[in-house]
Amino acid sequence: MSYRALVLSQSPDRKVTGSIDALPDDRLPPGNVTVTVEYSTLNYKDGLVLTSGGGLVKTWPHVGGIDFAGTVEASDDPAFKRGDKVVLNGWRVGELHWGGYATKARVKGDWLVKLPASISTKRAMAIGTAGYTSMLCVMALEKHGIAPAAGEILVTGAAGGVGSIAVAILARLGYSVTAATGRPQEGGYLTALGARTIMDRKDIVEAPDRPLLSERFAGLIDTVSGVMFAKALAQVKYNGAAAVCGLAAGPSFPGSILPFILRNIAVYGIDSVMLPKASREAAWRRLGTDLPLDRLDSTVSDAGLSDLMTLAPKILKGEIRGRVVVDVNK
Repeated sequence: MSYRALVLSQSPDRKVTGSIDALPDDRLPPGNVTVTVEYSTLNYKDGLVLTSGGGLVKTWPHVGGIDFAGTVEASDDPAFKRGDKVVLNGWRVGELHWGGYATKARVKGDWLVKLPASISTKRAMAIGTAGYTSMLCVMALEKHGIAPAAGEILVTGAAGGVGSIAVAILARLGYSVTAATGRPQEGGYLTALGARTIMDRKDIVEAPDRPLLSERFAGLIDTVSGVMFAKALAQVKYNGAAAVCGLAAGPSFPGSILPFILRNIAVYGIDSVMLPKASREAAWRRLGTDLPLDRLDSTVSDAGLSDLMTLAPKILKGEIRGRVVVDVNK
C-alpha cells in the first residue's frame, strides 16, 4: 500500500524544494500507532522547515507538518483503537520525525491525544499548535489567579494564529481583551473575535524607553518577544503575569529586572512541544468547551499540500491572517 506526501529535499545552499509523491507504507517512520491523516496546518515553525529547514531538520528527504488530525488506522498502543479521532502537536514531529504533510503518519501513541467529541478533525487543525498554545497561555494566567474582574489582558501579535485564538478564548471567558497588532487594518477582524480595544503595535514599541511605565494591564499574552515584550511588560500591573510563547521578533528582549521585583510580576514560559500528556489532554478538553468554534471558523483559510511551498515565506513575513488548514488530500 502507498500514501501521498509532500516530500522535502534540501540543496547544498540550504534551499528546500518539495514534491508531492506516492510513497510505500514501509517508508513510514517507526511508531506504534498509524493514523490516516485528514488535515494538517501551517505554523511559523513549518514555514522555517519548508523554506530552509531552519536548523530543525537533521535528515533529508523529509516530510514536514508539526500538527495533524485524523483517524487511527492501526494501533499497538492499548490507549488507542482503530477509528479513534486523534490530534498531534509537537514532540518534534515535522522536525526530527516525519509529520503531517501526508495522508498517513506513524508515531508513538504517547504523542497523541484523543479529540473531544465537540471538535472535528478539521476544526482541530484550525486550532492546531497555535490554538493549543493559546489555551495553555490562558490557563497560565488563570493559574496565577487573574480573573476577568482584574482588568485588561493584552495580547501581542493578535492577528496571528496564536493571538487570534487567544483573543477569542479570553473574550469567551469574559475578559476585557486589548489586541495589539502591526496590521491595524485587521481591527474589524479582531473586534469580531471579541477584542474590546485595538492597539497599533507602534504605540507599544514607541513607548518611552523606561523599565516601568504606567500600570495598565492585569495580564499579558506575548507572541512576539523583543522590544514589544519589554514595553508591554513595563505596563503590567502589580502582581500581574505574562504568558510568553513566541519569538517572532527574536529570542532576546531589552528587559529589566525591575518589573519582577518592584511589581511582583511573574512570567510563565509556555512550551507546546514536550508538555506531558495529562496537561495536553487538559488543554484540549478546555478547547472543547471554552473556544467559540463559530468565531474560530472566521480565522481560517483553506489550502492543500500543493499550496504549502508558496505559503511558507508568507507566514515567516507575518502575512498570514489567523490559521491555515491544510487538506492533505488536495
